[in-house]
Amino acid sequence: MYNFRTDLADERRDIYKKANNLQYEIEGVETEERQENENIKVTRVKITNDAGSQVLGKPVGTYTTIDVKNLKIANDEEIQKASEVLTDELKKLISIHIQNEDDVLVVGLGNQFVTPDSLGPKVTNEIEVTRHLLKYAPQYVTPGTRPISAVSPGVLGTTGIETLEILKGIVNEVKPKLLIVIDALASRSIERISSTVQLADTGIVPGAGVGNTRKELSKETLGIDVIAIGIPTVVELATIVSEGIDIFISRLQDKSESNEKLNEIKNKDNYEEVKEALNVGDYNMIVTPKEIDTLIENMKDIVARGLNFAL
Repeated sequence: MYNFRTDLADERRDIYKKANNLQYEIEGVETEERQENENIKVTRVKITNDAGSQVLGKPVGTYTTIDVKNLKIANDEEIQKASEVLTDELKKLISIHIQNEDDVLVVGLGNQFVTPDSLGPKVTNEIEVTRHLLKYAPQYVTPGTRPISAVSPGVLGTTGIETLEILKGIVNEVKPKLLIVIDALASRSIERISSTVQLADTGIVPGAGVGNTRKELSKETLGIDVIAIGIPTVVELATIVSEGIDIFISRLQDKSESNEKLNEIKNKDNYEEVKEALNVGDYNMIVTPKEIDTLIENMKDIVARGLNFAL
């Protein structure tokens, strides 16, 4: 299996197709795209069998990505539109797994004190929780309201407890029908930093994108369905340099009529070679943009609004 170093299924598909010079779709993988408007695109990658799963290194299931361009300069109207697209996609997923009034537990993974990893905790702070109201003050709640609870369990480095262990205890006590997990991901594209949302109903492996893999959160480990909402917030230094080389070659190509060698280099996936050249000893840089604070805040609004309306 490839060292994709990205959590996004559509990126893994593109990397594999480019590396193998495939003009047709990968066996066991189906893809569809739609453009909502000039700034929002939705891509759905379906891994339909074990062959597709083995190639892309993802469980069989559906992975939906919502790409939002120019998010760091987005106004409230654009953020609202993105959240409405997310709401529609979430409603489709949620309706497959539970009924209208079933309990949902929203989990925000990550470290609230590290900006690129703080999205999960920030989103849970914005979730409209109702479980306590239904239990202790039902007279003030609209009939038909769904019981919603939210928690941010922290990270192993600050709690000393695996996230899976914490969530098992909560699930056993609260007994939700569905778990919705929000986590930061890694990407192989600079443009997708805090500008892409991936939805999947196959669970999630926290920390996998940055090589700090923790125990899987899925129906197999928790006993209930899990929907993962992932947002890329970091890339590797090798990714930035590799993309920079492509841009540099493109500019050189613009100045010359033909250069077969430059074409050959640009059409090749240079990630592994660049990564090897940049690694010093056991160190490999994980990078996030200087605008990450603004990007996280905007994406927090999109995800929280999308979740609240969907639930």
